[in-house]
Amino acid sequence: MPEEFKPGCQRPPIKKVNVQTEENGTTEMITKEAKQSMVKVGKPAPDFTAAAYGQGKFVNTSLSEYKGKWVLLCFYPGDFTFVWATEVSAVAEKYPELQELGVEVLSVSVDSVFVHKMWNDHELSKMINKDIPFLMCSDQDGSIGKMYGIYDEDSGVETRGRFIIDPDGIIQGFEVLTPPVGRNVAESIRQVKAFQLVRASQGTEATPSGWKPGKTTLKPGPDLVGNVWKVWKVSEAFED
Repeated sequence: MPEEFKPGCQRPPIKKVNVQTEENGTTEMITKEAKQSMVKVGKPAPDFTAAAYGQGKFVNTSLSEYKGKWVLLCFYPGDFTFVWATEVSAVAEKYPELQELGVEVLSVSVDSVFVHKMWNDHELSKMINKDIPFLMCSDQDGSIGKMYGIYDEDSGVETRGRFIIDPDGIIQGFEVLTPPVGRNVAESIRQVKAFQLVRASQGTEATPSGWKPGKTTLKPGPDLVGNVWKVWKVSEAFED
């Protein structure tokens, strides 16, 4: 469970990694910048610990605390930005449905927990008539974004990225967009349901384009090679 903390007036410390180097016979402590990386689907999601704001509390939380649950990890450029206001309110509106699917949501930006609270109180809560129900994490030095390969060094903010992480901590999918275009929470939910079906079938079923619960699935095997046309029609990709 996230651990509540009481912040002081000072800016929360930025996490850095100290590395010892020897030069001219002396030992010097230098700051090692986090390296930008790119995660891969099918590989473990990098763990992290961050201060966060949610439901009126400041807490410390770690991704590893959610092992055993599906996680929707959402990065965004910043609080009080226009597109994310629509995205976060849409995710909050669908949060009960996500919870029914066993999904927890974590949002991440470079803003402090204080700014998260201000945004929740002054804008977001007015959009959904309640507080944001999930934790809003603070990544002030961009170290989390760098681990996930979406921190923009030039602008000093996170790119608009969304990661679906399964109960084993494995990244099943991700989507990264430029700031002006918002994500579709309904599509995120559809993908989670598809990944859950594949997981439950232990890989004996696959979901074709546009799949939704109750629609045709594919049964990978020798008999399906060259015969997808017999079991699935293109029109199914566009049917509700």
